Amino acid sequence: MESECPIDAELRNEISELLRPPSPAKVEEYLNQLIKTSTRQCHGITVKHNGDLGKGVYADSDLEGDELLLKDQMLVGLQHSSNKIECLVCSFCFRFVGSVELQIGRRLYLQEMGVSAICCQTDYSSDEEEEMGQRGSSSSGDKGKVPLPKGIAQSLMSGELRLPYSHKFSMPPAVPCPGGCGEAYYCSKLCAESDWSSSHSLLCTGERSESVSREALVKFIQHANETNDIFLLAAKVVASTILNYRKLKVTRSEGDNKPSVSGSPYLSLLLEAWKPISVGHKRRWWDCVALPIDVESSDEAAFRMQIRELAFTSLQLLKAAIFDEECKPIFSLEIYGHIIGMFELNNLDLVVASPVEDYFLYIDDLPDPIKKDVEEITRPFLDALGDDYSVCCQGTAFYPLQSCMNHSCSPNAKAFKREEDRDGQATIIALKPIFKGEEVTISYVDEDIPLEERQALLADYGFRCRCPRCLEEEP
Repeated sequence: MESECPIDAELRNEISELLRPPSPAKVEEYLNQLIKTSTRQCHGITVKHNGDLGKGVYADSDLEGDELLLKDQMLVGLQHSSNKIECLVCSFCFRFVGSVELQIGRRLYLQEMGVSAICCQTDYSSDEEEEMGQRGSSSSGDKGKVPLPKGIAQSLMSGELRLPYSHKFSMPPAVPCPGGCGEAYYCSKLCAESDWSSSHSLLCTGERSESVSREALVKFIQHANETNDIFLLAAKVVASTILNYRKLKVTRSEGDNKPSVSGSPYLSLLLEAWKPISVGHKRRWWDCVALPIDVESSDEAAFRMQIRELAFTSLQLLKAAIFDEECKPIFSLEIYGHIIGMFELNNLDLVVASPVEDYFLYIDDLPDPIKKDVEEITRPFLDALGDDYSVCCQGTAFYPLQSCMNHSCSPNAKAFKREEDRDGQATIIALKPIFKGEEVTISYVDEDIPLEERQALLADYGFRCRCPRCLEEEP
């Protein structure tokens, strides 16, 4: 397969400019400005450079154990495609939307129709039932599940059928995508508008899409769903850079200072639009992705070439869908590889607890005889859902501040969702007192496993851990 990207050769200087790391002072300034924003709940922390470890997060005041250190808003994130048939969430903040009835009914309806994990369309009419039934089988299987009479799931979805005590678990109503794609839903008009202006306007497959080709966009999305949905994250970065560039160009053209031209049109504006990505640690995806356990070391070179070719195929599909001539450098394979590599090295699992689980636990805790009467209504739905009756929203996201936190096998902080954390933000909690000037560390791996296993897993991140615990445990 030919996987040489002509843009890499044509715009080598511009690509080098985009990939040149900002100075430590500029990185600190940008990230510490994020700490001060009202959308992030940050307490007693600052970002600064350490000569040996690069940037890190440090306490700028004494912090107590169990204290909230940070709620970090994601730069870019997504719900896994396979999870979309289980949970209906806001496509921007990942909060559950609709109602307990809609969540349960929608899942049962898709289960009845035999929709596979790849088929994530959420706006269905009765006319589409036959088509959906031909698309595939359920992702979770029907073992142990007791089906409900036909029509019950639709009654839940429509709101015609209400479950007892469901009002105690209210959710914001589902707001459809303004572009009409029928796939993205939101918890509010604000989230819908924010997602549209940040990336979705270019990545929407609906009639109002601003993509170059909706047909090409559908092919790109299908390829990502069939191979690796990390490509969908990369597309969000490319789209957001293009949209940031366009906004900056409009702003500058309205003022007296015209953007300077250097190599390619408006490179200075492109560099500014790229700034949120420039501060993230990056390596090319095919260089940093961990070697699967079933691939022999003798086959490593071939494996990494296959990964590179997979990325090139994805990039070509994306380019056909949303290409912008003035932002041409970001469609280079080198840039695309570094974007995906940044996710490979820095991403955090995105997990949001389901209110459906809370609902059934609430029913289970009701006093007798109320519980007995209520369970006569709710038990058939629980049996229809099966053992996996409640699935969390699951995805992946890049968090700019959390990604600055260095690893320790004896960390003093951890990513931990509290009961009140019901959106996709990363929540970092202190595990023990942290003193002013001390670095805030988290563990990238399970710290309870033996030294040798920890070091093997951490090698995938490109370093050998030299934390005090590892040094103490070394033979």
